[in-house]
Amino acid sequence: MNKTDKSSVVESGKHSSAPSAVPMRQAAYERIEALLNSGALRPGQMVTQRELVEMTGSTLGSVREAVPRFEAEGLLQTVPKRGLMVPSLDVLFVREAYQMRQMIEVSAVDDMVRSMNRKTVEEMIDWHKQVLSKIEAGEAQAQEVAQAIQQYDWAMHEAFVASMHNSLIANVYRVTAIKIRMAVQSRIQITSFNALRVIREHLAILDALASGDAGATRKALTHHLNNSLTLALGGRVD
Repeated sequence: MNKTDKSSVVESGKHSSAPSAVPMRQAAYERIEALLNSGALRPGQMVTQRELVEMTGSTLGSVREAVPRFEAEGLLQTVPKRGLMVPSLDVLFVREAYQMRQMIEVSAVDDMVRSMNRKTVEEMIDWHKQVLSKIEAGEAQAQEVAQAIQQYDWAMHEAFVASMHNSLIANVYRVTAIKIRMAVQSRIQITSFNALRVIREHLAILDALASGDAGATRKALTHHLNNSLTLALGGRVD
């Protein structure tokens, strides 16, 4: 799948399992990454490699091969004689991580306008409008909708960054995003109460992007990220 076309990833609101062609080490890495993203592994939590095997369905060998990469990225820490620890991330980190995130995403706007497939953008807009219509008509299950929007939010922002076609920036962004989710999982999670606001903020970004207006896209994206930071720090957004 093209990295700039993420919409199919989130239609069900769930991660797909790794295909058989993916090396076992990479599959193990992606499954552990999903645990960190979902909050199944939380900051400060201790976990053994054998527990990761049980949680991911991966082999012990593939988990052992994946662990050094998580350590290098600062996503796991080895504690002698105890196992692995998910690092704790403080408020200062959250501020700095969001600054990094905003720098990357806002810098991507010109590339988004220039190179993102217009059909993909229109499909993203249609998806949001359909979900919005179901919510307003009371036809959607709140928890299912929240989960689907959460997955769509992650994939959409990754697609924005992917439009830069810069693998180094994409990897820095990916690791930063994981750490943000780990640090403030409960505060930035999309729920039935904030779903409408998130959808409308997304549509403001996507409508501007579809029209090719870089300035309006940048403004809408910055507003969305600023709201996310406010929530991540425990504040409120009207």
